[in-house]
Amino acid sequence: MDLERARRQEWLEADGLGGFASGTVSGIRTRRYHALLLAATTPPTGRVVLVNGFDAWITTGSTSVPLTSQLYVPGVRHPDGETRIQSFEPEPWPTWVYRLEDGSLVRQEVIAWHEKSTVALSFALVAGTKAELTLRPFLSGRDYHGLHHENPSFRFDAAVDGERVVFRPYDGLPPISSVGNGVYRHQPLWYRNFLYENERERGLDFSEDLASPGELTFDLGKGEAIWIVSSDPGALEGTSATDLVATIRTAERRRRKAFPSRLHRAADAYLVRRRGGSTIVAGYPWFTDWGRDTFIALRGLCLAGGRLPEAEAILLEWADAVSEGMLPNRFADHGESPEYNSVDASLWYVVAVRDFLKKVRKPRPRLTEACHAIIEGYRRGTRYGIRADEDGLLACGEPGVQLTWMDAKVGDWVVTPRIGKPVEVQALWLNALSFSREWKARLDKGLSSFERRFWYEEGGYLYDVVDVDHVPGTVDASLRPNQVFAVGGLPDAVLQDKKKARAVVDVIERKLWTPLGLRSLSPDDSRYVPRYQGGVVERDGSYHQGTVWPWLIGAFVDAWSRANGQSGEAKARFLDPLLQHLDDAGLGHLPEIADADPPHTPRGCPFQAWSVGEALRVAQMSIRVGRRPKRPRPGASKRPPPPTVHA
Repeated sequence: MDLERARRQEWLEADGLGGFASGTVSGIRTRRYHALLLAATTPPTGRVVLVNGFDAWITTGSTSVPLTSQLYVPGVRHPDGETRIQSFEPEPWPTWVYRLEDGSLVRQEVIAWHEKSTVALSFALVAGTKAELTLRPFLSGRDYHGLHHENPSFRFDAAVDGERVVFRPYDGLPPISSVGNGVYRHQPLWYRNFLYENERERGLDFSEDLASPGELTFDLGKGEAIWIVSSDPGALEGTSATDLVATIRTAERRRRKAFPSRLHRAADAYLVRRRGGSTIVAGYPWFTDWGRDTFIALRGLCLAGGRLPEAEAILLEWADAVSEGMLPNRFADHGESPEYNSVDASLWYVVAVRDFLKKVRKPRPRLTEACHAIIEGYRRGTRYGIRADEDGLLACGEPGVQLTWMDAKVGDWVVTPRIGKPVEVQALWLNALSFSREWKARLDKGLSSFERRFWYEEGGYLYDVVDVDHVPGTVDASLRPNQVFAVGGLPDAVLQDKKKARAVVDVIERKLWTPLGLRSLSPDDSRYVPRYQGGVVERDGSYHQGTVWPWLIGAFVDAWSRANGQSGEAKARFLDPLLQHLDDAGLGHLPEIADADPPHTPRGCPFQAWSVGEALRVAQMSIRVGRRPKRPRPGASKRPPPPTVHA
């Protein structure tokens, strides 16, 4: 096995509540977020790391052989268990096979039980007749963004009752309940200075101390070793470890077999519970549910994925959150007030509702009311200078606030402020106005203004922002991918001229397309950054200055198809290369971002909802070529109504 690659490849077992188990194929934890049991105490938020990992070794006779490896400061790997990995398979759940020096083969499995905040770990001899397995768990009980250090407050106490062992490391946290068919021996130890390479590369704190209360031993010669951990004590009641793991396997095998493809299976990881409803986790391991990401991803994860009940539950969950025409871009992780700091999240909601209503073809009054509240709120004017202007377009922005999806901010520095009239915001606004005929006159005016004001004749593409900083007539000619939404990725294309639409698609393909997605800035721009790396300031400063975003491939495939009339060719040329990278970082998933320059190394969040969602949306859709609202004919007193959804 290529151990360097195995350290970069990450697996994920999401529990449908916002919690998960995750790690690298090598077994070495490289992030603070890698854990065997990471639970969402207030789904999908309130995440805490309870069981960080474990050491495991096999004893045959007088010889002990490690199966695991850890990395310690300053860079010491101990022991060498990763060298014994013979194979790894991510489906139907993460499964390793270790080859020992005597020829024995040991299979390890990790399974998260859906909506139970429970993870099952098992080991079995698949070749060999006699061996003893020892597991030493590593515990913390910390916020998932934090790090744990040796302290006298940690409680090592273990309540042992037959197969059950319960740990309560800190007050205010759920107990760590476990059931296993081994023997527990209490022997408290601190393991100090674990090193997390990914955290060090990101310029963050990277070392941690973990508590290990004791050891579990299993006789593999008598059968499979099972250890199940949970933050939900009720999930482990009333059954033996052997029976419980059989129940988990049966349930999960049946559930996972129902997905028709790897993308559908990946999509399921992001759909989670929130209170009595549903929502979408923006990405693993560090994102929760974000408004913009939710509504972009929903069209692929739910609508294209055939999960209309989940789509409706998610849209209803957000419908009551409209405030002054705005939807929050983020629900805080610890119960603070929602953050209303996005101009486009609300508009993406309207687009998602339009697509949903086309699928169900039945009225949904609450959703319709929410969309009307959004459009009317924007028309009247709301926070951060968001307002409908006299030209029919939407103005937005104030100094110090990042309102568009290009939202990187370091301290008081907004990297891409885009104050004025950003191009994709206009495409979203005009699509939102198509929701009902009552806004027809404003839509007509906006469509006419858009093409006249945004076309950059000299460059042969669309300006990124007009009326920059709300100064009439000023423009930002940065060559960015945002203009793609004027041609594709939304129900209606708003760039009417076919030649101009083709020119936009051509320049994006020539300057911005990569096999991992679209660059966020042209390489010809002096601000272009080829690699997303370094500390927080360096990384956030390059986030939208060239860095590749896979989620944009959905809009680009749609735009290219509309401009060229060949949807099948578009998928083969642009989507298929992206899908070749499903095993580069987050196994079976697509990453948040990648380096702007070749080899386009995946960066950021390895499991990203809108990356997977947009890939699934385009893979499943039959692209309708050339669809765009019709402009009024010269001298015509009345134009045909635009494509409209009536609830």
